[in-house]
Amino acid sequence: MRVAVLGAGVMGAGMVHSLLRAGHEVTVWNRTPSKAALLEADGAVAANTVGEAVTGADAVLSVLFDAAATLAAKPAIVEALGPDAVWIQAATVGLAGIDEVADGVTAIVDAPVLGTKKPAEDGMLVILASGDPAMIERATPVFEAIGSRTLVAGTTVGTATRLKLVCNAWVALLMAGIGQSVQFSRALGIDPELFLAAIDGGPTGAPYAQLKGKAILAGDYTTSFAVDGVVKDVGLMVEAAAETGFPPELLDTVLRLYTRTAEAGHGDSDMAAVAEAFTGK
Repeated sequence: MRVAVLGAGVMGAGMVHSLLRAGHEVTVWNRTPSKAALLEADGAVAANTVGEAVTGADAVLSVLFDAAATLAAKPAIVEALGPDAVWIQAATVGLAGIDEVADGVTAIVDAPVLGTKKPAEDGMLVILASGDPAMIERATPVFEAIGSRTLVAGTTVGTATRLKLVCNAWVALLMAGIGQSVQFSRALGIDPELFLAAIDGGPTGAPYAQLKGKAILAGDYTTSFAVDGVVKDVGLMVEAAAETGFPPELLDTVLRLYTRTAEAGHGDSDMAAVAEAFTGK
């Protein structure tokens, strides 16, 4: 397929590599052109405009930062989208965002993903998809290139976005809990390695805890999922909670933790840097 990827950040770049590895022709556009240009060495074609990237594409995969960035690109996408093409909207844009993005667009699949930098690079993301089954079928070759599996959440655009918010709420909470326990160990005069050893292999010892716990111990906050992205996503969860009347207290606390982490200068760091929110610095 000819695939246009809009967004060449950590996730977008990884998806480009997975698409190229699967044999697709990839054109990439990014708001910062230099990021798209870097992918030309890997076999992608950098486009100067959204319209240039989308024209002639069989599938358009948008992986932009938020709803505002996606909506800014929407007019050019809609204008250039071919009659047999599909728009795969993979950014986390929230409830109001997905409604506005999809408004007036029939050839669209709501398809946020689970996974960070390495799964994107390895083609091992989990795709959460919802929308017209015919559009999902049209998008399947892209899903097979970038993901290990696709979970169809429903036939209504927006259902997958709702599921993504639920999943990311869990990830944000889990990461904050790992950071808290590592730093609580230190505060109590216990080697944090003992905490990780104690839960390893047990029902509460998630592999994620070992991965991120060791990163915290090493002070390695190499970005897989940036703190600023977590702040944006949890903010969308708080908005969704307000819209539905869901109790927001835990989400509010998680948002404060990641916001404090960002304000301390870790906005571009991996979300594991939330551990720094428990140091009192």
